[in-house]
Formats: sequence, structure tokens, C-alpha cells
Amino acid sequence: MSRILATAATEFRIALRNRWVTIAVVMMAVFAVVLSAAGSAPTGALGSDRLSVTVASLTSLAVYLVPLLALLMSFDAVAGEVERGTLPLILTYPISRAELLGGKLLAHLAVLSIAVAAGYGCAIAVALAVDADAARGLPAVWRLLWSSVLLGATFLGIGYALSALARRPAGAAGLAIGLWLLAVVLYDLALLAAIVADGGGAFTTGVFPWLLLANPADAFRLFNLAASEATAAAAGLGGAATTIPAWQALVSLLLWPVLALALATAAFRKVTP
Repeated sequence: MSRILATAATEFRIALRNRWVTIAVVMMAVFAVVLSAAGSAPTGALGSDRLSVTVASLTSLAVYLVPLLALLMSFDAVAGEVERGTLPLILTYPISRAELLGGKLLAHLAVLSIAVAAGYGCAIAVALAVDADAARGLPAVWRLLWSSVLLGATFLGIGYALSALARRPAGAAGLAIGLWLLAVVLYDLALLAAIVADGGGAFTTGVFPWLLLANPADAFRLFNLAASEATAAAAGLGGAATTIPAWQALVSLLLWPVLALALATAAFRKVTP
């Protein structure tokens, strides 16, 4: 454990020096404040407090931004060490490859946690400043916070795996962006096209819910929309959030980080210094 913590401390200092902490915090805070400031329009119509409505918007923000930040931080975790020639030196120390990845994961998760906490904290401050009843939405924000960390852990692990497979930062960056587009954007578009073609048939009723749960981004969105009192304010998956049990989405969220880190460890073991 001491080796993992030492690696995490080193990686966190590198993230500070590379301004990743500042970039992540500023991005989350700016977008969260904008969404919170613009989120009061449907409040009266939905009969919900301002913060609960904002949670639906923050969920959509996190689905796009948290995986992107995670992949940008992790794509050169292994490939960068290989290209700089530092991996052989690191492996001479008494630390296993799994421990090295664990230290990187802790450091990057710390950066993501600081960023999402700052962003959601700004949204809470804006909501409480203009709506005395906004405190009713605090449990939903807390749920959004820790589930965002789980989502980030998933894409950090996937980013490490891509970095190990590519072995070059340029290739890993291309794979990371391609994966983000596929998992966050194109996946849902493909499901929507399939639903339209199916016309309410067996795919829509039997296969579609499982495909949603198989995607960590969609599982995250379903889990948090199910907790929000303002599900109607969210487009796209709002209806699915009311039909798929929240515990199934939670199981997917909990399993994905473990699977991603296991995949990353297996890929890293095949990398020769």
C-alpha cells in the first residue's frame, strides 16, 4: 500500500505541474454554474426545487465531461512512460505493474474528485442563493458526486488499457477520442436508430434495456435520473429511467471500474520496456 500511495503522490504532483487539476476544476465549475443559472426555467412547471432540476442537467454534463477528462488524463499513462524511456527505470523499483496502475488511478481519481466536487459545489451555491427549497435536492447531488467518481474510474481504467495497447501517446490519444465518441455519442444514436427501426418490437422491450446497462455512461445516467425528482426535465433516457430498476444501473456502475482496471492490468503486463 505504501508503494501505491507513493506513486499516487508523485502522479498527483505531475498533474498539478501539468495544470490538469486547474483545467478540470475550471471546466466543471464553469459548465456547472451555467447549467445551474439556466436551470430554473422548468422548476415551476415540474413542481420540483431548483437543485433537483439542476441535477438532471448536471447528469448530462457529467456523462460527456467526466469520461472525456478521464481519458485525457489516462491516455499516456503507459504510452508516455514507454516513449520517454522511463518505464524500464520505474520497473527496476520494487513495485509491481498492478501497484503502479493503482497509484496512477488514485492520483487521477483525486483530480477528478476535486473537479466534480468543485463543479457541483458551485451549482449548489447558485441554487441555494436563489431558491430556499433547493436543499431538498442535496441527496441527489451527493448521489451524482460519488457515481461521477465511479464513472471516471471506469474510463480511467479503459484509458490505461488503451495506453498500454497503443504504446505510443499519439495512437493512444486517437483511440481515446474514438472510444469517447463511440461510448458517449454514437452508442445512443445507434440505439435510437434501432428502436425506430424496431417499432416497439422485441428489441425495444427485451434487448434495449440490457444494452443501456452495458454502457457505463448510460448506466450512470439511468441511475441518477432515477434519483432525480425532475426526470421529466431530462430528454432521451427520461422514460427509460422510470422502467429500468436503479439497482441494476448501480450494479453496472460498480462492476465497470473493476473490469476496466483488470483489463488495463492485463494489457500492461504485455508491455515490454
